[in-house]
Amino acid sequence: MSSTQADFEKFKRDAAAALHEHWVLFLVEGVVLLVLGATAIALAPLATVAVTILLGWLFLVSGVIGLFTTYWMRHAPGFWWSLVSAVLGIVVGVLLLASPIRGAVSLTVVLSAFFIVEGVVSIMFALDHRRELSGRWGWMMVSGIIDVVLGGMIFAQLPSSAAWAIGLLAGINMIFGGSALIGMALAARKPAA
Repeated sequence: MSSTQADFEKFKRDAAAALHEHWVLFLVEGVVLLVLGATAIALAPLATVAVTILLGWLFLVSGVIGLFTTYWMRHAPGFWWSLVSAVLGIVVGVLLLASPIRGAVSLTVVLSAFFIVEGVVSIMFALDHRRELSGRWGWMMVSGIIDVVLGGMIFAQLPSSAAWAIGLLAGINMIFGGSALIGMALAARKPAA
């Protein structure tokens, strides 16, 4: 066995031991994510506004920090592009915070477009794999079709879908993330071999 393989095996053993040692924390985090996800789904309009406000603050803070760092590096190449990027972050952040409902509509349009484009790309990817006789291409095709249908449904129901789409999808994401953490925690209960 080479030293690289031995190092990798040691890393795997150390990671498994660390997971075993902290499995309860992963379990707690998973349960919290499940509860938050279910709450976000049950209160999708409120979750949509909360996500929009959070994104507004993230854009605003990143824009302000970008503005300061751009000013300090004003003699560096790309100054004007960095300045435009920072100002854009500030403007988007202020717009999202000033009108989270309108911001949610805009974010929902972007989300819908993302699903549609992602779905088309996934379908094309699946068809390429089908031509190459790769196995399991059908799952990718189904995923792409679901993305296109979901994106189309969200877009067709605009502006009313803006009230629930982001909150619902954030809740679903938290439920799947929480479930994954719970599964990992339960598997890590047993000590590493």
